[in-house]
Amino acid sequence: MKPLQHKETVESSRTAADEPGQAIYVLRLYVTGTTPKSTRAIHNLTQWCQEHLAGCYDLEVIDIYQQPALAQAEDIIAVPTLLKKQPLPVQRLLGDLSNAQQLVASLGPSPSQP
Repeated sequence: MKPLQHKETVESSRTAADEPGQAIYVLRLYVTGTTPKSTRAIHNLTQWCQEHLAGCYDLEVIDIYQQPALAQAEDIIAVPTLLKKQPLPVQRLLGDLSNAQQLVASLGPSPSQP
C-alpha cells in the first residue's frame, strides 16, 4: 500500500473568494493510507465538493500514518474523519462519506443554494 503524502491538497477551488459574502469551505479529511474506506472517502468528498461547492472550497487530505501529530492535535480518534473548519461551526463527519444527506447536514447547503 502506497501511503499518501502527509498533507496532500486534493482540491482547491477559490474563485469565489473575491465575492463579498461568499463562504470558503475549509475541509480536512483524515485518512489511513490508501485503504478502501479511505479511498472511497476521498473520491466521494472530492466529487461532492466539485458538484456542490465549486469555487468555494479548500480540501486537504491528511494521512494519519504519515502525520499522527496532526490527528492528535485535532482529537481525531476514528478515520476517515472529515473536519469542516470553516465556515463555523466546526463539524465532524465519520465514514466513507457516501451519504450525501449526511454531507449536507454537516456542511450545510451549498453556497449557490439560498
